[in-house]
Amino acid sequence: MEKHLILGGARSGKSSFSESKAKQEAAVESKTLHYVATAIAFDDEMKDRIAHHQKTRGEEWCEHECPVALPELLATFTSEDTVLVDCLTLWLNNVIFDLGSGLDSDRIQRRVQQLVQVVESSPASLYFVSNEVGLGVVPLGEVSRVFVDHAGWMNQALAKVCSNVTLVAAGLPLILKSA
Repeated sequence: MEKHLILGGARSGKSSFSESKAKQEAAVESKTLHYVATAIAFDDEMKDRIAHHQKTRGEEWCEHECPVALPELLATFTSEDTVLVDCLTLWLNNVIFDLGSGLDSDRIQRRVQQLVQVVESSPASLYFVSNEVGLGVVPLGEVSRVFVDHAGWMNQALAKVCSNVTLVAAGLPLILKSA
């Protein structure tokens, strides 16, 4: 049972790397391959991105659209499943967006903690794609800073419970933690 966090920047190659690893693991273990997409098509550009990802993925994936209820969905998978979630930072964005004017760090942290608990107890093989957003300057605006802070804390919490953590840059994987 693999639990793998794959981090990287925009267009780093983290999604391709993750898809390859999940497909390889599912084939070797004869597991059902699931793709959990967290993106919401807010505009035409995002619709095009989503369509491109769907087209390039292939038919072997059972696809799930899950912008917010990720811990609940992950709890339904079994030891017969290999699950790729792309991506956690979009999920976190959706959680923050759903809170709206009720933006509250404790509520965000509780939601992330629910995710971490499900990951710890899940019998499924799990692959998570997440952006490493903490390498740039501190952003302007409260919501942006809240997002960056919580994305960093979320990645740290998941790195603790995942058996493998890989940073992808320029299409090249750098192993940070290995089982």
